Amino acid sequence: MSFGMQLRQLRMRAGLTIEGLAEVSGVSARGIGNLERGERTAPQRRTVAALAAGLELDETARERLLSAARLARGGGRGLSQVRSTPRGVDDFVGRARELALLRQFAEDAARTGRSSAARPVVVSGPPGSGKTTLALHAVCELADRFPDGQVVVDLRGMDDAPPSTSESMLWVLKALDVPDGVLARSGAQTHPEVYRRVLAERRLLLVLDNARDEQQVRPLLPGAGAGMVMVTSRRMLTGLENVHRLPIGELSPDEAAGLLTSLVGAERSEPEALREVAERCGRLPLALRVAGNWLATRTGWSVCRLADRLALEERRLDALSAGDVRVSAAFDLSYRQLTPTAARMFRLLALVDGPDLSAACAAALTGRSVLDAEDILDELVEAGLLNVAGERYRLHDLLRLFARTRLRAEEPAEAVAGARTALHRWLLETAMVAGRWYEPGFGAPPPDWRGTVDLSSADRAAHWFRAEAANWLAALRAAAAEGEHATVVEAAESMHWFSDQFIFWGHWTEVFSTAARSARLLGDLVAEATQLNYQAWSLIICEGSPRGGLAKAAEALETAERVGDLAQEAWAHFYMAWANSVLDEQLVAIEHNRRAAVLFENAGDHHGLLQTMTSQCISLSELGRSREAIAEIARAFDCIDGAGDLFEPHIADFTRINLHLTSGSIRMSLEEWDEAIVSLRTAVDLCRGTGNRGLESRALVALGEALLATGRKAEAREALTRCLLVDAGADPQHTERARQHLSRLDADETVEGP
Repeated sequence: MSFGMQLRQLRMRAGLTIEGLAEVSGVSARGIGNLERGERTAPQRRTVAALAAGLELDETARERLLSAARLARGGGRGLSQVRSTPRGVDDFVGRARELALLRQFAEDAARTGRSSAARPVVVSGPPGSGKTTLALHAVCELADRFPDGQVVVDLRGMDDAPPSTSESMLWVLKALDVPDGVLARSGAQTHPEVYRRVLAERRLLLVLDNARDEQQVRPLLPGAGAGMVMVTSRRMLTGLENVHRLPIGELSPDEAAGLLTSLVGAERSEPEALREVAERCGRLPLALRVAGNWLATRTGWSVCRLADRLALEERRLDALSAGDVRVSAAFDLSYRQLTPTAARMFRLLALVDGPDLSAACAAALTGRSVLDAEDILDELVEAGLLNVAGERYRLHDLLRLFARTRLRAEEPAEAVAGARTALHRWLLETAMVAGRWYEPGFGAPPPDWRGTVDLSSADRAAHWFRAEAANWLAALRAAAAEGEHATVVEAAESMHWFSDQFIFWGHWTEVFSTAARSARLLGDLVAEATQLNYQAWSLIICEGSPRGGLAKAAEALETAERVGDLAQEAWAHFYMAWANSVLDEQLVAIEHNRRAAVLFENAGDHHGLLQTMTSQCISLSELGRSREAIAEIARAFDCIDGAGDLFEPHIADFTRINLHLTSGSIRMSLEEWDEAIVSLRTAVDLCRGTGNRGLESRALVALGEALLATGRKAEAREALTRCLLVDAGADPQHTERARQHLSRLDADETVEGP
């Protein structure tokens, strides 16, 4: 660890600001700042002694700080290893995209004149991702483009005392056969000038491997010449300007299986087991190499046996060791370089249940402000311990396991429990506020709400709901397990109308069944009937199980009748009608809809009455009473348009979408194609405007089918292709129908020829 970094850590542990340390040590604040930033690297002994006294260091810590200062002044440090011939890349697999880019960068470098320099390439990624392996393989591939040599310098960025700039420069010059006499005559102070001149004169490929930070790299970048410089680092080195950036991560499933096969031998290939091992290794090259070498030295073991061993999460990191190579050791090197606040954030990220998180989520987990959390997350990203995509941060699966081991070892149990509780509480409280946007009579957050995420519109609330879905679902499960049943019921209730915007998420049945159990344990029959009705909806629509939905709706009806709740009785009849309609029992469905309509009117539930009118249209259509259904649709549209502010806007839009979909379907059955296409296009536009992906995929397939029926193949292809591009939340059944139609179109075009 550098003197500046060690000083900064000691100061922070002492709870001192730079100004505070200046006051107690007598060293100027500016001088301390320069030392910590590395702008001044060789402090005098008396300066170090004053700082140690101000920090009140014990003898051991004082000697460690003095030793770091001596090393910074050039004493006792080993030299970096320089290799002109790379090795260890015989089993290289994959990275085709990255190699193609490196070839392009090499071509660009070849066109660079001696008066300027090609942009360096920074290859960054988490520990174990194969940065060095990629660089060495690229050196082999690109060697013929750099006839003046290829030099690889190990900067040993993870060492406590990495080589100095002057040492690295000297080794490069010696590797390039610059005579010792020239170096001696010029003197050490002119070596940078000689270094730049020599690199400018040669078409050289220089790899600066395992860089610690920008300060270590920047002086080693030539200012001119037709050579190429590659830098590998766990850090992103964002402070370097005018560089090509090449971040790498895990391998693809096929590449990971290919690497394992190359290590264990094709004769032992067990394809399914190999893929399972690859996934357990997080497709991280270092872990894959350890697993492959482990199997290669245990010929009596099957691949399946190793897959079973790796299935135990708590032992996976221990299992991923071969000889003196341990995956966890690679992670630990980066972990030990973190500031204390970043190290604690890293540990606590193991508590996040979902695959990724936002800065606001990290803030809730650690009790910090969102801005502070972003800064700390950025340090983890820069250190290569965290991936970032847009506004979301993701911890690699193996790094999550490593974080969990550090959490158990370093964080008190009560602190862990407190952080987990704070995170879950924030997730559910935010979910309730977000969901209320879609509930009749609520809307925007109350004026006194002081949230850490932007929920200023229904669209923003929906975006948060979708992004944090896995995390708030885990929080709901935890609340149920801990007996917080009132919270579970309130949270599920707040999500009810939002669920229509995120129909095919895949977990609504669990949400509402969990809430129904919690309501039962609370002894709240109205809430139980309500949640049973929601569960019936999820079974019918989300899971395609009308008989299961019918049974839950009947259970809801019985519970609602026991307590005399007319609204929930009505909703139970409505869902029973829906299930019967899907089962093609239309006469039974019409009767349930009729009873639901009466109950909704008596209960004063206008939204429920509107949904019943839509359901009745569908049943009439399925019975062949198309004109009656069209008349009912017109009556429903009149009801919406004439009600003013009576209906919630998103509920009115949702109903309009369903009415246009139903109208389009009826018009198609009557072969009134123009009217059908108009209705379906309107439904598509409404879906896109409201972000309802599930209904959008349905509308696009129906539109594509109507266009196909009229011979408008190009327009049909556009609609069906758009269906496949609908993001998370699309109806899987309808996207499959879209694929089938497109396959037939492709086959027809092949037969017809150009």
